[in-house]
Amino acid sequence: MLVTPQQAYRAVASRDIRFDGCFVTGVRSTGIYCRPSCPARTPKSGNVEFFATAAAAQQAGYRACRRCLPDAVPGSPEWNLRADLAGRAMRLVTDGLVEREGVPGLAARLGYSTRQLTRVLTEELGAGPLALARAHRAHTARLLIATTELNFTDIAYAAGFASLRQFNETVREVFATNPTELRARTTRRRSPASLPAGTLRLRLPMRLPFDAPGTLGYRLGPAVEGVEWTTGNGYGRTLRLPHGHGVAELTPRTDHLAVTLRLTELRDLGSAVARLRRLFDLDCDPVAVGEVLGSDPALAGTVAETPGVRLPGSADGTETAVRALLNEVGPTGNRGAELTRLTAELGERVPALDGESEAVLFPTAEALAEGAERVLPESNGRAAAIRGLATALTSGALRIDEGREGAELREELRAAGLGARAADHVSTRVLGEPDSFPLPDYSLERGAALLGLPDGTALLERARKWSPWRSYAAVHLWRAARSGPRTTNHEHHTEFTTKEPT
Repeated sequence: MLVTPQQAYRAVASRDIRFDGCFVTGVRSTGIYCRPSCPARTPKSGNVEFFATAAAAQQAGYRACRRCLPDAVPGSPEWNLRADLAGRAMRLVTDGLVEREGVPGLAARLGYSTRQLTRVLTEELGAGPLALARAHRAHTARLLIATTELNFTDIAYAAGFASLRQFNETVREVFATNPTELRARTTRRRSPASLPAGTLRLRLPMRLPFDAPGTLGYRLGPAVEGVEWTTGNGYGRTLRLPHGHGVAELTPRTDHLAVTLRLTELRDLGSAVARLRRLFDLDCDPVAVGEVLGSDPALAGTVAETPGVRLPGSADGTETAVRALLNEVGPTGNRGAELTRLTAELGERVPALDGESEAVLFPTAEALAEGAERVLPESNGRAAAIRGLATALTSGALRIDEGREGAELREELRAAGLGARAADHVSTRVLGEPDSFPLPDYSLERGAALLGLPDGTALLERARKWSPWRSYAAVHLWRAARSGPRTTNHEHHTEFTTKEPT
């Protein structure tokens, strides 16, 4: 875990909500496990043990607390901070890979044998891949039981259970109650019965503070028409998922994002939720980030003015790579128009949430390989570059997913035609790497000037003190460069306005 047992117990004693999702507490006298902020009486220190995952607690014989619902919290920031096998495996498990391809498929994606993978995960996390996947299914099931009026057969199917019997047994073992009683206790969280078939309303919890305007504003600049759109003070987009597609609209609330989500296949729910969480970096620990970055006088002003900045993620690796490629190949003036043309011609049209208008799925790699040069015949080589990238994806020479090792992914991206900075950008967003520094050369120079440093090399050297959160520093600098500086005489550093990107 990111914290020691002593730190964990202090968090439990103070009911520190910041640590919810970072670990769970098993209480030996009651046989239950809780989130750190559980309002129940604090157990004696000798009567508790701490687990990095709910799966490990379940493996040890504990059941989930009915009072604090320890699975209804943000995930641990550890899985992005860790680039090792355990971190990569956890990201794939939460995306539902075990349900789709089994443990052998997970092991193959990670380049290990099933036996090696099980041994490493059990040693590192206290539970093997099957137990981790079972805990993830239980979480998805509880979410659907609490927030929808789907029948239990549909919930079992959507959560990835092999049968209704397995679903019932798992709910009883994990939550010490049956699905009917669990639903009765969470009636107030249910969505209205009037929602169309396949449409759900969910809550995605997050740690505070959360810079909603900046995070949503970053996502929409530049937006791809039909793939992304604004919804009042919220954000909407289409999702290409393993078994079908989805359309999601998200609106920021006090401590969560309210989501309306329509799926063509309910079994894609876990993948859709995982991708939306990564897209908005909802598992981030903004207090930890702010403490490190704010300790540098050069960044203290912007960190204080815009607390809760998030690292933009990726909902579609192909889309992220194509955007990065267009951004570095040739002039950028027509980039938004070219993305819109590619999507309009090669993407798949799907119904929007209102049931009347249309949205668009970003084109597949196959469609881009076949049609990019036809759609963009006079793009000064950008269409050919897109075709090369798409061909690498379709041939298997390049694989972009959240289970990749960063250095290998960047090497494959460079081999597929992306420059070093663009490859860093894609890797950072797809893998959620918190300690990268994915600024292009021109932004390095601008960032250096904003901080009063002589050049980009000096900025890279200064950035070492921001580890392990350099990616968040890059977001602050990117936004500051877009907004423009305002100089103060306090310690001769620069503060920045917070105008949102367009």
